[in-house]
Parts: sequence; structure tokens; C-alpha cells
Amino acid sequence: MVTDVHTHHVPRGWPELGWPGAPRLRVDSEREATILVGDREFRTIQDDCWDPRVRLERMDSDGVDRQVVSPTPVFFGYDRPAAEGVRIAKVFNDLALEICRDERLIPFCQVPLQDPELACAELDRCLANGHRGVEIGNHVGDRDLDDPGVVEFLQECAARNVPVFVHPWDMPAGRRVSRWMAQWLVGMPAETHLSILAMILGGVFDRVPNTLRICFAHGGGSFAFWLGRFENAWHRRPDVVGVSAFPPSHYLGRFSVDSAVFDERALRLLVDTLGADHVMLGSDFPYPLGESPSGGLIRRAGFLSETARAKLLGGNAEVFLGCDNGVKTEQE
Repeated sequence: MVTDVHTHHVPRGWPELGWPGAPRLRVDSEREATILVGDREFRTIQDDCWDPRVRLERMDSDGVDRQVVSPTPVFFGYDRPAAEGVRIAKVFNDLALEICRDERLIPFCQVPLQDPELACAELDRCLANGHRGVEIGNHVGDRDLDDPGVVEFLQECAARNVPVFVHPWDMPAGRRVSRWMAQWLVGMPAETHLSILAMILGGVFDRVPNTLRICFAHGGGSFAFWLGRFENAWHRRPDVVGVSAFPPSHYLGRFSVDSAVFDERALRLLVDTLGADHVMLGSDFPYPLGESPSGGLIRRAGFLSETARAKLLGGNAEVFLGCDNGVKTEQE
């Protein structure tokens, strides 16, 4: 069972969100549309974003059995008042269920993360309606994942056995990152890396039960490459980075990452650092910077044993989604 845990949807239409500059959709043809943020063109998309038949055809072509289908982060609405955030979440969560009627498409919801109580209430509503997990952004304004309100939400997810997918969003802007898609090529991995750092050094894993199933997009950014640097800093400068009860390497095994790194050497580093039980197929389908065909890197990686390959392609996702059918971990 091959499962892609990192894909996105965009509905073909939604009601006016009600504030100047709110995201909207310009339908350019039967098969193409453009997301607008205010009057700025944010992204051109195709019908594989909203048409499940097209999506399923692409999955069949790529040899993917199931997709976790998450919101596109531009619609999170974390910068809006909490009541508006709830309304935005309900709009896109309900539309997602229309796209994900086929059992091969596993919907993850979004929540108004700026208000933990409302976020938990929307999570409950979505779980009752058929969502299987939740996607969150890696920060809420200047509040990272170690913010008390975010931690409260993660504790609720752990208590409810709800899988959490963390996606970077709202990357820093400016002249230096406006060229070469640097917001995506540099900012997005850096934001992901920072969110894992906040979870570890901010002591979140010390406060959240180990039942929390959490996965970070884009291979966890550069976390695996710089783990030694974090470890060194934790030991040498505990006055600055010693918030966590243990050094960073202690928390390996508490989280997973996806495989969207596009290079076998990078994938080997992920597996060597995090373990074969904590890397899952993630393609960023259907966006142009995603992997196509989905799972190609894992399938051709010569260093993987067939057991490890099966875990990365789908076995680990079974555990992440809570439908483990006997997949054994390396420790077992």
C-alpha cells in the first residue's frame, strides 16, 4: 500500500472570505485557474487540485494507492481574528470533504491555530465529519510551535490520537529572497528546520505525550544535516539553548519527516539520522516543485533494503495514520 502523506488541494471555488486582500480564485479555463491574494497572482493551478478523477488518474499513473490531502497553506488565515479563522477553516474543510469522497483520498483539516480552544472545537467537528488528521502551519505570526497555545492544541491531538502534518508557510519576504524562488528554495526549508528546533529546544516534546504522531514536510528542512551543530550548542551553551530536558538527539524517534528532498544522498542522510521508521513518502503533489512521479526517489534509492523501502513507501504511513496493520519498527 503506497501512501503519499504530503499532497494538497484547492477547491474550484469558495465564497467571498470578506476582507480586502483575501485569497480568491480566478478561473481561467475548464482545467486551469489562478489563486489571487488581493490583486497579486499567487499561483497557477490545474484541475488536479480540485477534480478527484484527475487526481486518481495521476495516482494510478504514479503507482500511488492513497494520498493524504491537506489544505494549501495560503488559506490558513492565522492572521485574521479568531472568529474569522473558524469561518475560513469551516469553508475549506467542508469543501475538502467533497473532493475526498473516494476512500483513497484521506482528508486532513485545517484549524484556527491562533485560538487553541476554537482550534480544538474545529478539530472535533472535522473528525466527526470524516477528516483523518490535521495540517498546521509551522508558526502563528511570531509564535513558534513552542507557544503555549500551540502546545495545548498538540496535547489535544496526542490525547485524541490525531496525526499532525506540519507545513511551512508565510516565509520571510524581501529583496534578497524575491529572486530565483528563494522564498521556496531557502525560506521554506529554513522555516521547517526552525519548527523542529522549536519543538525540541522549546521543550515541547517534554510536555507533549509520546503518543503524538507528527510529521514535518520537506524532509524536515536542514535539520538532519545540522543535528550535530544543535547537539554541540546544547552542551556548550546550555545557558542559551538548554530549555529542553535532554540534548536534541534524545528526541529522534518522536517525529517523522517526508521524503521530498529529491536527491538520494539527502534521503540517505534522513534515513541514517532519523531511522527508516520515521521517513514517509511525500511528494507535494500537485505543485510544480513537487516530486513527479511520486515516490520515484524512494523506488530507485539503491541504499534502501526492500524492507526499508516498503516502510518509506507506505508502512510508516500506516502507523502515522493510526491504521497500523502489523508493520514492525526497527526497534522491534
